[in-house]
Amino acid sequence: MSDPDLTDAVAALRRGDLVVYPTETVYGLGADALDSEAIERVFEAKGRPFEKPLSMALPEVAAAADYTRMTDRERRFCERFLPGPVTVLLDRTDRVPDGLVAGRERVGIRVPDHDIARSLARRTGPITATSANRSGEASARHVAEVDPEIRDRATVVDGGETPGTESTVVDVSAGRIVRRGALAGGIEAWLAADSDGRS
Repeated sequence: MSDPDLTDAVAALRRGDLVVYPTETVYGLGADALDSEAIERVFEAKGRPFEKPLSMALPEVAAAADYTRMTDRERRFCERFLPGPVTVLLDRTDRVPDGLVAGRERVGIRVPDHDIARSLARRTGPITATSANRSGEASARHVAEVDPEIRDRATVVDGGETPGTESTVVDVSAGRIVRRGALAGGIEAWLAADSDGRS
């Protein structure tokens, strides 16, 4: 499949609207991750409780310096596993809205190993990284599997079929996997081998 035109999706994100976009895991539901009203639209579209935080997708690891404070160990981890199907929990700066992280001190960072997802974030800034499904329902590997209630609210970017394995969520500072998904075995091995620098 040829790369889709992202003009409408970029315009939607800049307006504060929602976009369904492909990643190397499942289809994601994107909005401007720095816009509190846009973030609310994501929660409403998914029927997701506001106390459950969302992650943000960035175009490259270097961009995380604008929104997080990384330890040397966390930086080594990100350089090893990102871009990739991994969400890394990092201390956030004040640039990250409370609503994105449900008032918590840490934010989940994704650098998707997918050209379309990274291109959107490169052109608009950080976007929300959460699966494009109603809360509690199965994730979508095809645009046709995205709930009509979400599709009707969003600009949809069809990138064909996605692999379907959820990202692994990692708290590097604690040396633990919060949610197992893609690459979990390799991540566990890295955490065990790189145990210096824990805070």
